[in-house]
Amino acid sequence: MAQPLQKLPKDLVCDKVRPLTDSELPRLSIVILNWNGHHHLDGCFESLAKVDYDKDKLDVILVDNGSDDGSQEHMLRHHSWVRMITNERNQGFAGGCNQGVANADRPDILVFLNNDLRIEPEFLRELVAPIVREHSHATGGLMYSWDGKTIDSAGGGMNFHGIGIQRGYQKEFGPEYDVPRWTLFACGGAMAMRADVFEALGGFDDRFFAYYEDVDLGWRSWVQGYQTSYVPSARCYHHHSSTSRRVPPERLRLLQIRNPLLACLKNYDDANFARIFPAMVALANRRAFLASGLGQADGYRIEKMLSLPKVGRWQEFRRKLRKARAQKQPIDKIGAADFIAINDVLGDWQHWMGVRAELQSKRQRSDEQILPLFLRPHWCIEGDAAYQGLHQGMTQMFGIDDLFAGLESSEEDPLP
Repeated sequence: MAQPLQKLPKDLVCDKVRPLTDSELPRLSIVILNWNGHHHLDGCFESLAKVDYDKDKLDVILVDNGSDDGSQEHMLRHHSWVRMITNERNQGFAGGCNQGVANADRPDILVFLNNDLRIEPEFLRELVAPIVREHSHATGGLMYSWDGKTIDSAGGGMNFHGIGIQRGYQKEFGPEYDVPRWTLFACGGAMAMRADVFEALGGFDDRFFAYYEDVDLGWRSWVQGYQTSYVPSARCYHHHSSTSRRVPPERLRLLQIRNPLLACLKNYDDANFARIFPAMVALANRRAFLASGLGQADGYRIEKMLSLPKVGRWQEFRRKLRKARAQKQPIDKIGAADFIAINDVLGDWQHWMGVRAELQSKRQRSDEQILPLFLRPHWCIEGDAAYQGLHQGMTQMFGIDDLFAGLESSEEDPLP
């Protein structure tokens, strides 16, 4: 068991661990999700077949989430050494990964990989070494773009209201990314976690479906006394968002707005949640309005009326009133997705408060010890002047500036 951290170093740098010998290699279950990713499968599984690791200690599982592109047949024909679980419909990244873990064969450590990934031969050895050495409970690797020219992820952070940051995204690799360090979360596409810790945490939260389930798991693990490190020597190459870009954007947007709200709702302590909640809901509402296409909504403002319509008989007035009620206001689908996402949280408040209470009852580490991992807590994601003014005003009004005083990283500009 790794020793609990009392205080994170200011630069978040942690120790590099010794490589594993063959006799020290733990048993791994590797869980990979697929949903109509036929064109990625060979790159992923051919690299896994060449990995420098005792094959008798590898249990490789593909969870297919209802693909109809021939993926299942292709796996049976070309990669029959992989165990495959087939679903009739998409269970999401969170649910599919949990399903894979439930079918794992006695693992010491769980590894989660994206299907649109290829790994270097030493990837697995490097990724799990800090866990075997009892330095970390979970780890994340260095993800490059597919061509290796830029970084996809070198650890993770977020802003104060939950918008995730992939450290180093679209940056060229430099020495600052070649240093092991503590990280808020490991990207779910290239991470490892001790199997007993994953079980103790309850796994990924199925309610997230996809997006931010890795942020929530990482943050939740720190809350409960565990720790995650970034391992730059565990290197892989990734087709960024290759599956999600084929999904209607409003369906993705709903998850990308709702799930950061849920992560904050679950994981902040009581005092800080009371500070953060009004600001995060206000900012989410402003983003929804910006995306809605409503503009200034002048048609709803009585001060914009030049005259009153003439009203005859009472029946005519009621007819016009019914007609007005029946009229629909068009709204952009992205804005609608935002409002639905906000309502998913606010409209089931008692349920989410129960979820929050259960997690908070397991708290082992204070927010003060975790907040340095956010990296860019004051990152303002929108360029709209009113949004920026609201962001600044909310952080000042609710003491959020004070909460994160001195914790803003100047290393890089974050990207979503």
